[in-house]
Amino acid sequence: MDDAELLRYSRQILLTDFGIEGQDRLLASRVLLVGLGGLGSPIAMYLAAAGVGRLVLNDFDHVDLSNLQRQIAHRQADIGRPKVVSAYDTLKAINPLVTVTPLDGRLVGEALDRQVSQTDVVVDATDNFATRFDLNASCIRHGKPLVSGAAIRMEGQISVFNLIPGQSPCYRCLYRDQGELGESCSETGVLAPLVGVIGSLQALETIKVLTGIGDVLDGRLLIFDAKTLEWQEVALRRDPNCPVCNQKDVASSETMGG
Repeated sequence: MDDAELLRYSRQILLTDFGIEGQDRLLASRVLLVGLGGLGSPIAMYLAAAGVGRLVLNDFDHVDLSNLQRQIAHRQADIGRPKVVSAYDTLKAINPLVTVTPLDGRLVGEALDRQVSQTDVVVDATDNFATRFDLNASCIRHGKPLVSGAAIRMEGQISVFNLIPGQSPCYRCLYRDQGELGESCSETGVLAPLVGVIGSLQALETIKVLTGIGDVLDGRLLIFDAKTLEWQEVALRRDPNCPVCNQKDVASSETMGG
């Protein structure tokens, strides 16, 4: 790091558990972030500001007026633009030192596996079970940790899956089939700051995974009720009958889809 970088990241470097070593780990890291909406916006912005060396952004959607209430990486002038392009501009304005790679379109099949295999951490900021299941299966195949968050109405949750391959629970250990969180914000609504809370925590957990500091939410599901400002923690265990992480040959048991 040069003097400008030392100054930029000085408040993190000052942390006893972080230091220059922690910052160097961030600078050398690669993160795949899927979803540039309400959750993905604060995740991307905080990871860029913190100095994650390479951010690969994936989304297939375009910015819409209804997004601007909560998707803070996008602006009025971005309406109609691909979200990955809008987010790219925002992140480069925050920290031009970070390498940002926008991938417009759905990541599926070999393309998804290729990106997951090259990354250090996968961050799920999507809003549908099909994509989440695909991300989880690919992370299992390639032994990558998955930082997953969800928010709808005034409720949110976050956990880290597959932190220790073969030992940690995966996303399918928690959700065997589609459930309530398969609903979308366009159907039920969501309070704007809620996605900021959960997304910021996802960025925090990602940094902890990359640097090895603190206790990561491995085997723990954190649930947030925005109405009461109450947190609940639920212990998660690996499901011995999980159709994904309990398979010796995950690739043969899962079909990638969109």
